[in-house]
Amino acid sequence: MRSRKYGDVYAVRIDRGEELMEKLKELCGAENIRFAQVSAIGASEHAVLGIYDLAKQEYARESVSGFCEITSLAGSITTVNEAPYIHLHATLADQQHQIHGGHVLELTVGATCEMFIRVIDAAVGRIHDDQLGINLWDI
Repeated sequence: MRSRKYGDVYAVRIDRGEELMEKLKELCGAENIRFAQVSAIGASEHAVLGIYDLAKQEYARESVSGFCEITSLAGSITTVNEAPYIHLHATLADQQHQIHGGHVLELTVGATCEMFIRVIDAAVGRIHDDQLGINLWDI
């Protein structure tokens, strides 16, 4: 991973074989990013995407293996217990042009991932909502 800051925006390149969520957490820790908007494109070689089942309060998972284009990746960075909390959704297109989408649980970069992280001058945490079973922005 390589990154450079331009004003309030980090330009981030995550390289082939790197685990996206792991690299983002490393960057957030090193740069003290506590609230930000994320957008990216690129490619994946393996991903696990989830669709939240509100009744079961768990993610139905889909494993997407093989080279896919990341046609859209968007989300936010906040904190839980002072640790980075990365919340991303992605749309992936496979070699047959089939679309896979959902909450990013895992994603290994296929060729590259070009990402913008727009830092917002604030610290926003999350609180757990027992009724929904998810962590909500604490604003």
